[in-house]
Amino acid sequence: MSLNQIFDIAGSAMSAQSIRLNTTSSNMANAETASSSTGETYRARKPVFAAVQAGLMDGGRGAGDLFSDKLESKGVRVEGIVESQAELTRRYQPEHPMADQEGYVFYPNVNVVEEMADMMSASRSFQTNVEVMNTAKTMMQRIMTLGQ
Repeated sequence: MSLNQIFDIAGSAMSAQSIRLNTTSSNMANAETASSSTGETYRARKPVFAAVQAGLMDGGRGAGDLFSDKLESKGVRVEGIVESQAELTRRYQPEHPMADQEGYVFYPNVNVVEEMADMMSASRSFQTNVEVMNTAKTMMQRIMTLGQ
């Protein structure tokens, strides 16, 4: 892997973590949204990540060496965003304007504590990839001064 590819890999990870932060903040913003039916109730959303595999480690030449059948990772991509199928919260609140005929109100299946932990993890992953990029930049600058 060349030093230049580090920026592409770290950049794809930063983009993925940004999407993770956005979905987490959306979940937290809708955590207490009331609804009168299960079909209208907000459901927690989670991004699905996949590693990007971009060819063989030998550059696709098929040289037959020890590593010719190993795939080289080129970053991460977001495959999609899925809705949680966990049970919705159903509360008996007959005085609520969104209550159904039986007096129940439906709330999203968002666990705020879990979402906060997910937000902290995504934020730290983003920060780590920023540090990777800064370290790679510093290494490239030092390489350029070797000939002086």
